[in-house]
Amino acid sequence: MTAVYIGLGSNLDQPLRQLERAVEALTVLPRSRLFGTSTLYRSRALGGPPGQPDYLNSVVLLDTTFQPLQLLRALQEIERRGGRVRPAPRWGPRTLDLDLLLYGKRRMQGPILTLPHPQIQHRAFVLHPLYELNPDLEIPGLGTVRGLLPAISDQEITRLEASPA
Repeated sequence: MTAVYIGLGSNLDQPLRQLERAVEALTVLPRSRLFGTSTLYRSRALGGPPGQPDYLNSVVLLDTTFQPLQLLRALQEIERRGGRVRPAPRWGPRTLDLDLLLYGKRRMQGPILTLPHPQIQHRAFVLHPLYELNPDLEIPGLGTVRGLLPAISDQEITRLEASPA
């Protein structure tokens, strides 16, 4: 089993319900076991078309025997069931976005998947939930979550008291 962290995000079609359904789907994912879910965070959309609704975000910790590309395909199927249509405008609104953030200590760069997720160190909506799950988590090649947080302290993000689980 490998510990993986998955970022969840939604800003369309009942975002809270989208994230709840995603966590339900991850809970029953074969060859995997859900170990933790952060609380929800609200953040403004990065880039993309102006006027988008705010995003709801969370991060889950999952142990799995899936290989990275197999897991990515499973996550994309969950997104599809949540109404995600591909291709979509870069940084546009989403019914559901599931990002494979970390796969153990694996580092890889390919046309379909890069690990750790590119830009992970620049995103408060990823680092804050990761900190909640494991503040001393090592991001391969970048340092600990705790060490990365000060660099994004200027980003607006709101921690909500609920979780999508």
